[in-house]
Amino acid sequence: MQDPRLPVLYSFRRCPYAMRARLALAASGRHCELREVVLKNKPPDMLAASPKGTVPVLLLPDATVLEQSLDIMLWALRRNDPLHWLAPGAGTLDDMLGLVAACDNGFKPQLDRYKYPGRYADASAGARELGAQFLLELEARLASGSGQQLFGARAALADAAVMPFVRQFAMVDSAWFESQPWPLLRAWRADWTASPLFERAMRKYPPWTPGEAGAAYPPA
Repeated sequence: MQDPRLPVLYSFRRCPYAMRARLALAASGRHCELREVVLKNKPPDMLAASPKGTVPVLLLPDATVLEQSLDIMLWALRRNDPLHWLAPGAGTLDDMLGLVAACDNGFKPQLDRYKYPGRYADASAGARELGAQFLLELEARLASGSGQQLFGARAALADAAVMPFVRQFAMVDSAWFESQPWPLLRAWRADWTASPLFERAMRKYPPWTPGEAGAAYPPA
């Protein structure tokens, strides 16, 4: 049975938006019921809560629905932020939100056209190069700071929000990605994907069956 005191998170393991939400929930220690979604067969309960039909969706106990990944991150971290993700070592929360917006509004469209050229009438061979411009900016940001994280020596919200999209970009053609002039970015991505936090956020769950309880998240 569902615990009515817990939020319900509709998620899809490989979706980068869902990844960033799960990372923030795990970092904050905010518990929820995770319902793994099969995108080709979206559960009616999720669509009733959020007709847009994309993940992640967080349904709060008071029936409030959070439909955007960044809103879920901020909701979790504003309630508990033991790793201080909202207070970066360098810069401000607004600075981080600006970088996340650049990722979502500028980099992500090029990533989509690079990874799925057949889906977009305006896709071109230049999508990879346009996306690479953002990655070079991240390399420069790492080089101008500690070389460890995007806003200082320790991880913060921007790192968790941007990393899943860099990871997805790298996976399209890993040999090409590894040959590019961004050694600090490659190390940053590798450190994140090898971290215990990312491992917890990427735990595999069976697809949720309506009428049954989801998985306890984050995992122990």
